[in-house]
Amino acid sequence: QVQLVESGGGLVQAGGSLRLSCAASGRSFSSYVMGWFRQFPGEEREIVAAIDWSGYRIYYADSVKGRFTTSRDNAKNAVFLQMNSLKSEDTALYYCAASYGSGWALRREEYAYWGQGTRVTVSS
Repeated sequence: QVQLVESGGGLVQAGGSLRLSCAASGRSFSSYVMGWFRQFPGEEREIVAAIDWSGYRIYYADSVKGRFTTSRDNAKNAVFLQMNSLKSEDTALYYCAASYGSGWALRREEYAYWGQGTRVTVSS
């Protein structure tokens, strides 16, 4: 089992940057696929990015491709989401999540462990 705690959210002007961090505790962090999701009011969580255990296989949603970068540090049990060129439509609650066993995961249902979320607000 793994516990996840996000940090780094906040208020930023359009065009600005934020860096989200997700600290994991528990065993075998390096075995997990880590994902970043976001949720808009009244909608389901959608995947933003995913990174496999090695850090070499990475997925980005089209809406963030070229602006967001995810990375992980297995030695520190942490995963990061660097968000640049932020837009007002990026305003959402952001979650990190962990998936174990599949080797790769892009669907919300494949992630068993979730953080509490961190809010990102982009003002236009």
